[in-house]
Amino acid sequence: VQLQASGGGLVQPGGSLRLSCQASGLALDSYSVAWFRQAPGKKRDWIVCSRKNGEKDYRNPVRGRFAVSRDNAKSTVYLQMSALKAEDTAVYFCATSTIDLCVVEEDYYNHWGKGTLVTVSS
Repeated sequence: VQLQASGGGLVQPGGSLRLSCQASGLALDSYSVAWFRQAPGKKRDWIVCSRKNGEKDYRNPVRGRFAVSRDNAKSTVYLQMSALKAEDTAVYFCATSTIDLCVVEEDYYNHWGKGTLVTVSS
């Protein structure tokens, strides 16, 4: 099983970016998928999830600006980020869980991607 996060880069404040999480070796429709991020000097935090049943949930700092979607046929989950702020600068990770819930604790996620760096700066 492998998760590959990509799409990070440098973007100006107010800009947009789309991250992708490509899964291989698993049937993505059998998993909930979450995005976490780790800002410099801070712990890794859960920010969004896409449940197996299609429901989604967002952490307050990104609610209304970020949107998660998935294409199970392509085994890919996307994170569309808009109205980006400097405080969104972080390494972004995707992770999968067999639990059909949006859980914030990392221990419930069994597969992780390596992360992609997003830098929001002018």
